[in-house]
Amino acid sequence: METVYLQHETDMHGWRDAARRLILAGLAPHDVHWCVRPTEESIVQGDIFAMATVESVPETQAPPAKDGQRLMVSRQFVELARMVILHAATERFGLLYRVLWRCQRERGLMRLTGDADVARLHAMAKAVGRDKHKMKAFVRFRETVVEGRPRYLAWFEPEHHIMAAIAPFFIGRFTSMDWTIMSPRMGMHWDGKALQFLPGGMPEALPEEDASEALWLSYYRHIFNPARLKLKAMQKEMPKKYWHNLPEAELIEELIAEAGARTQAMLERPPEAPRRKIVGYKRKSD
Repeated sequence: METVYLQHETDMHGWRDAARRLILAGLAPHDVHWCVRPTEESIVQGDIFAMATVESVPETQAPPAKDGQRLMVSRQFVELARMVILHAATERFGLLYRVLWRCQRERGLMRLTGDADVARLHAMAKAVGRDKHKMKAFVRFRETVVEGRPRYLAWFEPEHHIMAAIAPFFIGRFTSMDWTIMSPRMGMHWDGKALQFLPGGMPEALPEEDASEALWLSYYRHIFNPARLKLKAMQKEMPKKYWHNLPEAELIEELIAEAGARTQAMLERPPEAPRRKIVGYKRKSD
């Protein structure tokens, strides 16, 4: 049994290099054990952006073994691996290796979407993509002052290891802001010039509320349309597990409870008389 120790949870480069060596050495998937041996120093001070990226490896570009064998890596596999490596499932490393092993022997495997291993990779990639989408939608900043400068703090609990991968989105959107986003596993801080990764934290470090939060809640209450409420669709887009981190969530149950009465009141309200529209015209001269 070969044991591979990866440096962190999304060590794609470490996994890729080990996978090349093991496959070219002929080690079957059941003969390889994958595990992560992270340290706080490697997570905080290491090249964290390497956690979220993987080189695009064209087909047949791996170094040949002594007998001339070459590693076959399709671009489709690389695209999936880039997402799957961010998944929280502990078996992701072994699954990726098993599919890569099979790809050397089964041409066209990645096109067989009904295959159990391939289908599992697609499902894991989809889950990671959904987690990234939810983080973009549900991060809520609260303003505070640190060393005389405004800083915006947020707490989010991603399901998967997406923090480093999603950092460029927040940098691009809030470039001029001094912000920090914390999660249980890790955090990230942007000071307008550089990004720094931090150890995981606790939500208690965030301020209770800021001056703009009341304005946001008032806005949310006014844009809520009870006549267009579709509870199942709303909960699908905004699952309840995110509610405890959303300021507007404290209004949701109240607005849902009032929706029926408000809709009925809208139906019973007498129609307003249409406003008379005065159209001016210019008389033609004789």
